Amino acid sequence: MQVIYPPKPLFRLGQLAAHVVVALIALVVIGGATRVMEAGLACPDWPLCYGSFLPGRQMNLQVFLEWFHRLDAFFVGIVLITQFAFSLYWAKTLPRWLPWIYGFLTLLVSLQGFLGALTVLQLLPSLVVMAHLVVAFTLVAIMSGVTQQLLNPGKSIFPTWLRCFGFLSLFAVIAQSLLGSRVATSWAAQRCLDFGESCNLLGLHRVSAIPVSLLVILFVIVSSLQRDVFTKQWPYLLTIIFLVISQILLGVLSVHLRMSEPSLIIGHQLIACLLVAVIAALNFKGRGNDDSSQSLYINQSTLETCHG
Repeated sequence: MQVIYPPKPLFRLGQLAAHVVVALIALVVIGGATRVMEAGLACPDWPLCYGSFLPGRQMNLQVFLEWFHRLDAFFVGIVLITQFAFSLYWAKTLPRWLPWIYGFLTLLVSLQGFLGALTVLQLLPSLVVMAHLVVAFTLVAIMSGVTQQLLNPGKSIFPTWLRCFGFLSLFAVIAQSLLGSRVATSWAAQRCLDFGESCNLLGLHRVSAIPVSLLVILFVIVSSLQRDVFTKQWPYLLTIIFLVISQILLGVLSVHLRMSEPSLIIGHQLIACLLVAVIAALNFKGRGNDDSSQSLYINQSTLETCHG
């Protein structure tokens, strides 16, 4: 039996990309916590915070959240620029599309920084905050897909029609998340529960969650019917089902508790981001047998001997 490994530059970039995906998910979650804790304007200036890199005297929970959110964004930007530089340096041994993708991701990070500045300088306008989240989810989806293509290069594990179904599920989850962001940034849930105002927006978010959840579950069921897919990718499929159920439960509990528990709201955004990452990873994952990537074929018994 043979074990297939991508070439070393591809593998190293894939490992680094996996860490970036984690950093991006953390970035989205910390951004959600910043909003829930009303810390979006805790640092009144930008890009510094109270005129310094580390505002020691002004530091409290709200300042820390906003400061750390910016620090994580800075880290992600530096790492993506570094990956872009490496993809240009190793261009001859990497797929042709990779430098272009990293160039596009670098532009997206720059746009994200610009939108982050606007959210502070324009005092948290709802549409700018939504655009900020759109770019964040786009970064998570693309970076998760790039990671899978780097670590598992080759032809997609899905037939074309099923891959289209997967992308439809991915876009539906992102659209539902953006609708939730609109509910959050306009305080529609609190206004509806406390004063009976803006209930149409909250109701739309709750009703639309049903077809989106059914679409994602149907995607998992259809994927499971593909024997090769289910045999090798069942952890991904079960994870998606678990995340969908958890997302529904957190949404119901948040409304039942009248949006008074910040951890539930933050968890709701975390699971949305994880759904985007996992569905994107599954859609972009390759079979690991791409000849053009000059993958290494290593006999398993030899590998085990070396490992021992």
